[in-house]
Amino acid sequence: MYGFVARLAPDQVQAIAAQLYVEMLKAGYTAVGEFHYLHHDPAGRPYADVTEMSERIVAAAQATGIGLTLLPVLYGYGGFGGQPVGSGQRRFINDANDFLRLINRLLQRHRQNPQIRIGIAPHSLRAVTPEMLKEAVAGLDELDDTAPIHIHIAEQAKEVEDCRAWSKQRPVEWLLHHQPVGPRWCLVHATHMTEGETGRLARTGAVAGLCPTTEGNLGDGFFHAPGFLRSGGRFGIGSDSHISVSPLEELRWLEYGQRLLHRRRNVLTGGDNQSPSVGATLYRAALVGGAQSLGRPIGRLAAGCRADLIVIDRDKPALIGKAGDVLLDAAVFAGNENPVRDVMVGGRWVVTEGRHAAEQPILRRYRAVLAELVE
Repeated sequence: MYGFVARLAPDQVQAIAAQLYVEMLKAGYTAVGEFHYLHHDPAGRPYADVTEMSERIVAAAQATGIGLTLLPVLYGYGGFGGQPVGSGQRRFINDANDFLRLINRLLQRHRQNPQIRIGIAPHSLRAVTPEMLKEAVAGLDELDDTAPIHIHIAEQAKEVEDCRAWSKQRPVEWLLHHQPVGPRWCLVHATHMTEGETGRLARTGAVAGLCPTTEGNLGDGFFHAPGFLRSGGRFGIGSDSHISVSPLEELRWLEYGQRLLHRRRNVLTGGDNQSPSVGATLYRAALVGGAQSLGRPIGRLAAGCRADLIVIDRDKPALIGKAGDVLLDAAVFAGNENPVRDVMVGGRWVVTEGRHAAEQPILRRYRAVLAELVE
């Protein structure tokens, strides 16, 4: 991975992002929270415009029409306690001051664009020191005290062990003790939590950012979903490593993982266990949590919300004759054919009859970039 990203030029990053965003739109995502790592040139030097790489992500989003919550990653260290980074991470590195200058410039340029939201992503407790995290969050509060904050946490068992060796606390425990975690926060993965941590996190109002296909691909483990939902927790779903870009597959594997873990069916039927429809429950919960974690007024039909809509093709064989919650159940759990026909983002149709208007030129450029990178 580090060898690959070390070679990427700004225009290549834009081309790759645009291809990804077309695929996401066609699968039914209307917005993306982009964890953006690549800030500097291959030698680790800042570009003349420190926002160069961030603006390439913005350009890809605008070219495709997807809603973007850009989350520049704050990355300073290679392990708990301020361990030095490796050479493969030099394009990621900023101190808190340089990072906040980057965020400030992005906010100045895009604050008035309803399609673009700027937040931050302190990568993890491994990659920032407590002082660095505190300074970044305080600085963001001065710039925009409603901006989203995302952080990877408790993804793997070794991370928990290393955090305990460093701080005598588990990662989620440490974060809840040292930061004002609340509704603007999204804790990505949060796989390895105790029962107490699970309940405490739910009560903060923060969102758990779950990525079941990546968590399965990496062998991370299972999120404590039933207890989290019983405590009123909110979740959103995403792809993280883009092993899959299907929101329906993420929801399917969220439920299937819990069935495998608990060896029973229909596990995630809601915190009150009143809804008989697992698919509808998961879909609606993901809309709420996803919108909250991205800081975007989407996910529901209401005054003041943006017109982000998807149209399901009920002529797909697995969906014929189905409506309401049964349709959502079938869309999540039945068949492998993408049921999304049309997608509207911010009142503009960006996918019609399963096709994105710019997908062919974007794909041609993506093919050319791959050819350049694998020479």
